[in-house]
Amino acid sequence: MFTLTPEELDAIKLSLRVSTLAMAASLPFGIAIAMVLTRTRFYGRMLLNALVLLPLVLPPVVTGYVLLLLFGRQGPIGRFLDEQFGIVLAFRWTGAALACAIMGFPLLVRAIQLSLEAVDRRLEQAASTLGANPLYVFSTVTLPLILPGIIAGGILCFARAMGEFGATITFVSNIPGETQTLPTLIYTFTQVPGGEPGALRLTLISVVISLGAILASEAFVARVQRRNRG
Repeated sequence: MFTLTPEELDAIKLSLRVSTLAMAASLPFGIAIAMVLTRTRFYGRMLLNALVLLPLVLPPVVTGYVLLLLFGRQGPIGRFLDEQFGIVLAFRWTGAALACAIMGFPLLVRAIQLSLEAVDRRLEQAASTLGANPLYVFSTVTLPLILPGIIAGGILCFARAMGEFGATITFVSNIPGETQTLPTLIYTFTQVPGGEPGALRLTLISVVISLGAILASEAFVARVQRRNRG
């Protein structure tokens, strides 16, 4: 019951790799988009915010199908990447990371937005009046203050990626050793006779990994907040 098969170990390793890449690749874009949405006013801002949040309300299968249309070998972006750089995302584990990043991106951006809204702008203004340029103000004043939000958003993105199923299986399928993550292997186990023990094992492992990540995030955020108050 508690012995993992090579297939299950591969799925766990792949899920961790996909989720980590999805989180890491999303962070710089998430910070930039959150800054734009929080600190600027421009025509089309509401549309941009709606597009960021769209994966939360769309069926994941729809998101995966759109990714397949855009990034598949015959899609406009996918064909360009393939012909110019030899990069193929459809039915590859890197495509799974892309799908997971898009599904977790709204949670990341929202967490950073909330942190930015809580920042006292007078601290940034004081640094600017002392002659600091905007980049220096951001890196030395704003970034440390929003660090808890970045950490929380990153962990939420990671946890969402660990549980992603619909967009992933639509965009990259369920290929053992290549795109078969924890959720897709659990689904496979539920479709075959005698697969219930494997599905239960992987479900428990998914819960432990995601819960552990969230608890670690909460502890780290609390530590950063205490240090900032001190």
